[in-house]
Amino acid sequence: MPSNDQFIRLLAAWALVHETADEGWKAAIERGVVQAPGEMGAGPEAFVNGLSALVADEKERLKASLSAAGSGPAQDGSDLGVHLDELRFEVAELRGQIESMQASLDALLRRSEG
Repeated sequence: MPSNDQFIRLLAAWALVHETADEGWKAAIERGVVQAPGEMGAGPEAFVNGLSALVADEKERLKASLSAAGSGPAQDGSDLGVHLDELRFEVAELRGQIESMQASLDALLRRSEG
C-alpha cells in the first residue's frame, strides 16, 4: 500500500503536469492571437497556436452564455432540465468533433510515417 508521502508526491506530480500544460496552453493562445488570418497553414506550431486562440475565444463566449443564462430569474426544475439537455447536446457534439479531429490527426501521422 502506498504511503501518504507517495500519495502526496503523486498529487504534486499531477499538479505540476497540469500547471505546465496550462502555461503551454496560455502561451499558444498568446501566439495564436497575433497570427494573421490564414497563417494557421504555416506549419504544425502555427496550426496549434491558431487553434488554441480559436478555442479560447469560443470558451469565453460559452462562459458568457452560461453566465447570462444563470443570471436570469430563478428557474423551476423544468427549465434547468432543458438547459442541462442543451449542455449535454453541446458536449456530445464537441466529443464527436474531438474524435473526428483525432481520427484526422491519426491519419496524417500514418501518412507522414509511411
